[in-house]
Amino acid sequence: MAFQGLVPLEVPVVPDGGQGREWAERELSRSVYQDAKPGLIERFWQWVREFFADLLDGLTGVDPSLGVLLIAGGAAAVLAVSIVLVRPRLNARRRKELFDAGEQRVAVDHRRLSEEAAARGEWDTALTERLRALIRTAEERVILDPQAGRTAAEAGQALAGSFPAAAPEIRWLARRFDEVRYGHLLATSVDAERARDLDLMLERSAPAATAAPARTLAVPR
Repeated sequence: MAFQGLVPLEVPVVPDGGQGREWAERELSRSVYQDAKPGLIERFWQWVREFFADLLDGLTGVDPSLGVLLIAGGAAAVLAVSIVLVRPRLNARRRKELFDAGEQRVAVDHRRLSEEAAARGEWDTALTERLRALIRTAEERVILDPQAGRTAAEAGQALAGSFPAAAPEIRWLARRFDEVRYGHLLATSVDAERARDLDLMLERSAPAATAAPARTLAVPR
């Protein structure tokens, strides 16, 4: 009995062992996978290659539909493990820089951006620009040496050494910067106000290295 109106399904293409191995190796050689080497990740991809090779070698004589399901299941498993293992490692390689590449703004510019953002209720920008203003001020006061590519944590640690009394607040602000800028957490109005108070306090304070210069005794002639 013929069924009219039905569209014939294409027969799934199941590669032979050699072609399947070549496809798997070509896919796994892409840079997105290679960036996570060496060590555990490299050994994992070696296992994946061997798994696909064995799987494809064993598909000879298997029903085409079942073969497609096996390949799809294996690919889904590889994708899931890739997300768990590779992605965090690649993200960890990114430096959490305080300033964007080529940033030339001075402290007053960052401070203005922070104030304007706070007036609009944009607390993320208000907080991140406040830390940038704070660090630029320290550079302009020759408390910190300008350093391209410095992270918020590095800048905060260096500045905390010059203002030990404010060290906990400085480290807090550097940590919140990373959480907001790179961790996609949200800042609050309380965070922005706390950062502003820290900025104003440091502007009025002298760094520990120069706060009380040591007196030298005159040598009798």
